[in-house]
Amino acid sequence: MTHILRLDASARTEGSVSRDLTDKIIARLSPDTVTVRDLAHGIPLIDAAWIGANFTPADARSPDQGETLALSDTLVAEVQAADTIVIGLPIYNFGVPAALKAWVDQVARAGVTFRYSETGPKGLLDGKRAIVAVASGGTEAGSEIDFATGYIRHILGFIGIHDVTFVTADRLMVDAEASLKSAQSQVDALAA
Repeated sequence: MTHILRLDASARTEGSVSRDLTDKIIARLSPDTVTVRDLAHGIPLIDAAWIGANFTPADARSPDQGETLALSDTLVAEVQAADTIVIGLPIYNFGVPAALKAWVDQVARAGVTFRYSETGPKGLLDGKRAIVAVASGGTEAGSEIDFATGYIRHILGFIGIHDVTFVTADRLMVDAEASLKSAQSQVDALAA
């Protein structure tokens, strides 16, 4: 039984290339279950109360601290339950959308999704796959001005997800037809 966690980070709900690509990727993979998390609806930013709750041992947290971490716990559980994470990643101003960064901050938790050791950090979410659907108007994926794909690859690896594939529809404002054709070929080449 396969379970996909779908994360959409595009602020656009209509006409979004990254959302269209995530649709195509999920259709290609034909999972048994899909959990959808639309980050465009808002993910709270972490704050001092969140940090205080997160760094309080679980068995010592107050009810208010537990409530503060409730969404984070849910987001972590969604990643833990999934075999594959499919992320719709539009590149905004050379980087990831703020909503996706807010999700990362809620999910990257010491002792929960990673731990520190004498040899450095160790991700705790091993054995998962990620497919990232990238859309950009002018930024070429993997170029020196792309601060999104390297960041998301690093974050996924940091929490233990090293099997990361990118499906890219980049430079859409330069040659949309060629970019979309290339992205469809990349989707078609994905192993189910």
